[in-house]
Amino acid sequence: MLPDVIQLEVVTPDRSVLRASVAEVQVPGLVGYLGVLPGHTPLLAELGLGQLSYRQGSQTFYATAFGGLAEILPDRVIVLAEAAERAEEINVDRARAAADRAKKRIASPTDTAVDWERAQRAAQRAETRLQTAARVTPGSGSGAGAEAQPAK
Repeated sequence: MLPDVIQLEVVTPDRSVLRASVAEVQVPGLVGYLGVLPGHTPLLAELGLGQLSYRQGSQTFYATAFGGLAEILPDRVIVLAEAAERAEEINVDRARAAADRAKKRIASPTDTAVDWERAQRAAQRAETRLQTAARVTPGSGSGAGAEAQPAK
């Protein structure tokens, strides 16, 4: 018998970002997004940089996930991310400042390709944060979902 929900857990080296029972999850894989429904075939996937989304009932919630791994099982998804944050946690002013710094570094490249690649990744992370923060519906409260349990 297939499970009805997925237990989603997102953790980083520093903290547990969220735990929730969800109907669907999308994670940013290294080569594209992976959609996961209850009963999914077991899979271990490398994460890229992007938005993680999950659905509870008719509502969809968002977080960022940057690098790491996702373990996908029929009834559970564990995201072990290098960095992650729920949409309502994102400091928009800080993300805008980071995007501006990264754009300036890209526009004035140094002699090394490593610096340019770092600037590209920083710009992508900042843009992802801004896009994710914009998905929090004004007046909806935390945006984390009634069932989500942020870690303390």
